[in-house]
Amino acid sequence: MALSFSDEAMQKIAAARSRYPNAQAACLPVLHIAQAEFGYLPDEVIELVSNTLELPVAHVHGVVTFYTMFRRRRQPVGENLLMVCTNISCMLRGGYRVLDRISQKLGIQVDETTPDKKFTLIEEECLAACADAPAVICGPRYFLRLDTDEKVDRMLQELATHPEPEY
Repeated sequence: MALSFSDEAMQKIAAARSRYPNAQAACLPVLHIAQAEFGYLPDEVIELVSNTLELPVAHVHGVVTFYTMFRRRRQPVGENLLMVCTNISCMLRGGYRVLDRISQKLGIQVDETTPDKKFTLIEEECLAACADAPAVICGPRYFLRLDTDEKVDRMLQELATHPEPEY
């Protein structure tokens, strides 16, 4: 059976297309719709978006791999996708300590998902939060100045008890 969008997703895609001058401009919102529909963006979904927008697969793939908001790992991720910054500002202020603490507390390594599918841990190059380093993003939420183990633990507890939708 071929992969396809739900009727609801197709309505959202049509609405998005109507707001943009061409398919290329609509690619970002349609990828958000696709990610919400399927949970991540494997090759089959990239191809579906390509066909739906009548864009080259290479273009859609390029957009997916450029933006960190898209799950380019091409495999399912947990309910909470933890993106930990380890770029220079965060690194100097404890980014790797934050990464290690999360890994220890959740019992997973970078690029792994907890068995209950609640958390996936990834390392990001930059989250554009240098002034408030070290930083973690989960969905639309920024967790800043995670300079103690207690703050990291509170963040994880908050996400475990009050997860939010991605967008």
